[in-house]
Amino acid sequence: MTISNQKFKQIQLYLEAQLARALASPYYQKLLAMPPLQRWATVAGLFLASQLVIFGALYLIFGKVVVIGFLASIVAGLATGFGALPALFFRNISNNLFNSMLGAAAGVMLAATAFSLLVPGIGFGNAVWAGKGIYLVSFGMLLGALFLHYADRQLPHVHFDAVSDLRKTSFSKIWLFIVAITIHNFPEGMSVGVSFGTGEMKTGIVLAIAIALQNIPEGLAVALPLVGLGYNKWRAVGIATVTGLVEPVGGLLGITMVTVFQPILPIAMGFAAGAMLFVISEEIIPETHGNTGDRSRYATFALMFGFIIMMILDNMLG
Repeated sequence: MTISNQKFKQIQLYLEAQLARALASPYYQKLLAMPPLQRWATVAGLFLASQLVIFGALYLIFGKVVVIGFLASIVAGLATGFGALPALFFRNISNNLFNSMLGAAAGVMLAATAFSLLVPGIGFGNAVWAGKGIYLVSFGMLLGALFLHYADRQLPHVHFDAVSDLRKTSFSKIWLFIVAITIHNFPEGMSVGVSFGTGEMKTGIVLAIAIALQNIPEGLAVALPLVGLGYNKWRAVGIATVTGLVEPVGGLLGITMVTVFQPILPIAMGFAAGAMLFVISEEIIPETHGNTGDRSRYATFALMFGFIIMMILDNMLG
């Protein structure tokens, strides 16, 4: 971790100052003064209006596929909040269950990386530069892994393999873990966007499902430590949901980028695949095999099960 604790404190103070400024604004105070029903109706109306503007602009500029891809990345991101819902009822879950969920998520991501990113990416690369597809995708994979390596070094956080300890540790470390989840959600959202950028709806849908399934245990990993620290349960679920909402940003970037610049599609698909493989190898698998014995064996079979399910789904939709 190359950013010092002092630098992290400065970033935290800046964000807190911006939040305080937003809460002190006259518009926010006017909203708080409304009766509850009117307040929530106003918030819902503003949200719907903003979505109409965003989706309408995307449709007019880029077309239907971009709109569907952006929507799919939103749904995949919201799965993080869905995965956090058990925190409303439980303060903890067994290691075997949690590691089985992570193992299945790794299997799903591996299958999605292979069948929805690498294989079609090589095909698109060969169509653009005959016989060069494998090299373009390989180059993109290295770029994706290096991008996450750089983000991993530059941004202060703790790794996924500390999840078990985080349930019993400090507020600051849990928030550093949340930063790590947010970092990794960006390239996952980008992979969904890039897959829709191929123009093949089936590829995008399969990958969106895979990312959504993978986000479920991540949401639980965020919410449970916060509940253990005494956070309001709904607030913990809300924070977990927000970590997943960086995915639509990555999704929108990915799909618009490859839609406008079609020749970079195989490199972009390799980039997304490399980033996902980095997360699987660096974060998820080490956590599931932190100890020996049944814990790792449950995760191993869960990984295979997740891989098979996504392989079957990809074949069915094909």
